[in-house]
Amino acid sequence: MTETKQSFKVSSGEVSPLGVSQVDNGINFALFSQNATSVTLCLSLPQSGKDDLIDDGMIELVLDPSVNKTGDTWHICVEDLPLNNVLYGYLVDGPGEWQQGHRFDSSIVLLDPYAKLVKGRSSFGDSSQKFAQFYGTYDFESSPFNWGDDYKFPNIPEKDLVIYEMNVRAFTADESSGVDPAIGGSYLGLIEKIPHFQDLGINAVELLPVFEFDELELQRRPNPRDHMVNTWGYSTVNFFAPMSRYASGEGDPAKASKEFKEMVKALHSAGIEIILDVVYNHTNEADDKYPYTTSFRGIDNKVYYMLDPNNQLLNFSGCGNTLNCNHPVVMELILDSLRHWVTEYHVDGFRFDLASVLCRATDGSPLSAPPLIRAIAKDSVLSRCKIIAEPWDCGGLYLVGKFPNWDRWAEWNGMYRDDVRRFIKGDSGMKGSFATRVSGSSDLYQVYQRKPYHGVNFVIAHDGFTLRDLVSYNFKHNEANGEGGNDGCNDNHSWNCGFEGETDDAHIKSLRTRQMKNFHLALMISQGTPMMLMGDEYGHTRYGNNNSYGHDTALNNFQWKELDAKKQNHFRFFSEMIKFRHSHHVLKHENFLTQGEITWHEDNWDNTESKFLAFTLHDGVGGRDIYVAFNAHDYFVKALIPQPPPGKQWFRVADTNLGSPDDFVSEGVAGVADTYNVAPFSSILLQSK
Repeated sequence: MTETKQSFKVSSGEVSPLGVSQVDNGINFALFSQNATSVTLCLSLPQSGKDDLIDDGMIELVLDPSVNKTGDTWHICVEDLPLNNVLYGYLVDGPGEWQQGHRFDSSIVLLDPYAKLVKGRSSFGDSSQKFAQFYGTYDFESSPFNWGDDYKFPNIPEKDLVIYEMNVRAFTADESSGVDPAIGGSYLGLIEKIPHFQDLGINAVELLPVFEFDELELQRRPNPRDHMVNTWGYSTVNFFAPMSRYASGEGDPAKASKEFKEMVKALHSAGIEIILDVVYNHTNEADDKYPYTTSFRGIDNKVYYMLDPNNQLLNFSGCGNTLNCNHPVVMELILDSLRHWVTEYHVDGFRFDLASVLCRATDGSPLSAPPLIRAIAKDSVLSRCKIIAEPWDCGGLYLVGKFPNWDRWAEWNGMYRDDVRRFIKGDSGMKGSFATRVSGSSDLYQVYQRKPYHGVNFVIAHDGFTLRDLVSYNFKHNEANGEGGNDGCNDNHSWNCGFEGETDDAHIKSLRTRQMKNFHLALMISQGTPMMLMGDEYGHTRYGNNNSYGHDTALNNFQWKELDAKKQNHFRFFSEMIKFRHSHHVLKHENFLTQGEITWHEDNWDNTESKFLAFTLHDGVGGRDIYVAFNAHDYFVKALIPQPPPGKQWFRVADTNLGSPDDFVSEGVAGVADTYNVAPFSSILLQSK
């Protein structure tokens, strides 16, 4: 035991766990760095009775490698530290050879990769704090969160999920939300709007990144994008701490942790699961040309990031760096992070951004059996979780239908999105592909023990057009992003229905409304797991911007007044269609459809100009068959309606050509004849009773 000049007693400390932990004789700090030659712990203590930092700067405790190092882990125990409101970081030095892959800089106080709480800037998007430092902190004083005696997980079977992809901040940041401004754009703001989820009928929210991220990464230097705020959150600073600026009021990390748990508890109480969009493919530290060293890069660049043979950063993420996911140390960091979110925060699952990166070796080459992917699938703590891959990356590793899965991993089905878009808008030669997609994509997922629900079906996601823009624009309009329209996807498979952008033409507006309903009906009758995007339930527009990550404005923010205006028509159809799916098991089979479970009313498969498809899903014993027809022609099609099951008759539930409330009648409308005149660009749904 030694004594520092600030009268702190320190000892060698424990090698594990990594990060900060409370031990019998003080607070233990442990940091991994294989290549560091020196490590200094930096501490900043609150003034007595205040949360502010001391005026004298940070206390520096130099770690002696002969005492404070075991293997590649540096550790120290400090006595008599306060149990909360202490900020800490590390100064790390090591070899200076860039050509060897090292990026040490001993002048920068670095954030602990295992920090469970992170203190950054106090207000979201405050450009006066764009260079604010990120520090680790801890709270060993507060009582454990009270989940309640009657608390339970929803434990929704995957086949029953209807996922709602959303952004925490954008959901209630707009004043039209009506929530108290102190909680607008926060975890608590989301709680206020849980009744909306229940009205809509969804039972899982997939939150865009909520790990601590740097929303002002674009404003650190003059550049064409320096007017933007990264509101989507794909700029991870730390993998353990909830985004502090999603707390109510000022960005207090301990409050963020507590309020995140309150949000999870409230969602679970409403029977809604919470899936996190997690970004383990890159960090906020950018590239070698414009680096922003905050943590991993300065602690051990050669371990944490993929490097090419010349020891330069590889970039499979499109963001300047690529996390070295299958390095044993990084793999354990990711697993520890995931377990933390499950045990500490009770989340129900994860969607892995650019998950193909996680399938690459340390040199960037693809792996057929990636250790990390297998470990996540087999981990006992994660066994109750939904695990969903975005099965591609920016290096061209496209793994839709081929993602290593161990019969556990689900995938965003990008082929569903593309094929459904193309058929509904009337492209030729798409009928067979459309039939394959709505019946569960057996060509992709019927292998080993995989199920239809391992395909997450979506037409719209956060990146790309909103549903309204998909039927309103032929081309992206991303001028506001500052990159001359060069960003964002060009292959949108969209159709503006006859005019580019907003219009008062009643015929075009009617066709767009019909097309939006067609897409939603297709999504909700498809075998597999449906996912929709926040705002599509009222027809949110970004005015053709298909890459709106940098706009902390109404372009992304949920417009509650528009929802109110659409409650009795557009929203009503969307909500009723979701609830219809929930109540009809033939729309969500556990296994792939057999010949007796579906009848295709089709003898025209080889005609590439045929754009009409009809089929019946058979209920079996119950006799509640469902007939669906899609007409993507620009003319009426007289459809021959098959005989209903014995003792039953057909009732019209949905016809997207009709206005509200006739476009969806949940109990059905009797009197369906032997033929049905299906309108151009419309769809119908019948049920036998």
